[in-house]
Amino acid sequence: MLTLADAERMTAAARLAAIENSWNVVIAVVDDGGHLISLQRMDGTQKGSVRVAEQKARTAIMFKRPTKAFEDAVLQGRPVMMTMPDAICLEGGLPLVRDGVYLGAIGISGVLSAQDGVVAAKGAAAL
Repeated sequence: MLTLADAERMTAAARLAAIENSWNVVIAVVDDGGHLISLQRMDGTQKGSVRVAEQKARTAIMFKRPTKAFEDAVLQGRPVMMTMPDAICLEGGLPLVRDGVYLGAIGISGVLSAQDGVVAAKGAAAL
């Protein structure tokens, strides 16, 4: 089970990575059902990134894969991926797995999708 303490630790690690790069982002952590555990919007981050970060996290857990897989598929000529219900095709969402069990996911939005992916990876590594 993903705890609030886990979510807070990952959020702090992601936030530190964003600060180190002078990136303003939203950090969303969801449980294994895609329900929000924590959300943090750094000062100066556009408000639209709140929904995007949440959706990246939900996509990552519901499909049990990084959202980069969807972005890559679209970029490789599979635009039909963009029609999948409740999926976002932008890097920045990672499922959180411990001992082979999917616990939840982290989603980041606010900068370029590849940069969101860097921040998400730092956050996930704190699990």
